[in-house]
Amino acid sequence: MNSLSAILLGIIQGITEFLPISSTGHLILFAYFFSIPSNLSFDAFIHLGSFLAIVVYFRKELKEIWSYKKLILLSAIPGGIAGLILGHVIENYFRSPEKVAIMLILMTIPMFLGEKLGRKNLSIKDLNLSKALIIGFAQALALLPGTSRSGITISAGLLVGLKREESAKYSFLAGAPLILGAGVYEGIKLIREDDILLDVALSGLVSSTISSFLAILFLLKFLKNNTLTFFIIYRLILGVIILFLSYT
Repeated sequence: MNSLSAILLGIIQGITEFLPISSTGHLILFAYFFSIPSNLSFDAFIHLGSFLAIVVYFRKELKEIWSYKKLILLSAIPGGIAGLILGHVIENYFRSPEKVAIMLILMTIPMFLGEKLGRKNLSIKDLNLSKALIIGFAQALALLPGTSRSGITISAGLLVGLKREESAKYSFLAGAPLILGAGVYEGIKLIREDDILLDVALSGLVSSTISSFLAILFLLKFLKNNTLTFFIIYRLILGVIILFLSYT
């Protein structure tokens, strides 16, 4: 992998991390169809750019966010445990374009249900431990490429009653500990064991940070006045196209 490839993957990861369309899924698809070498360690490392973007975007709200620390950590625990137990299995069996396409399609169901069934009248301050845990279990599903961590957690947030914008905001915050933990862990492995040079990986990290920040800015504004319908349609179309290309 060269620096240009890493920058492109960083841009893709940053945009798709916060839009509910699956960053890991898009990285897998892009690497597969354009023959760019990538792996779980590199993907996780450039996700640190998304963590940095969260910190920068919400820097003025850190005191308020600190008051939600128990909820955020509770929402991160299921995903952290699932990652430790199932990470190797997912790396070996779920990173194919066909499986990504299937998850892109299937995970439109919770997005649709969240829009249709969610009351959408609560703020983050109204969350309790049980609601945070529900979002946490949903977040654990995001380990499967094609699911979308933001998509599944926003959907879960809607189902427990959060407003769209509040659900997206909590999704970003609840994902931050997992993104940081996985990024640091896999980043160390990448530097020690992989043939991807550090300066190449850092190029991807920088482009991921910038594109992640822009994606947060866009989605929070978008969800003030719009539903998830556009993203549901996008996922369905992309999933069908990938399956068609894979089996023809």
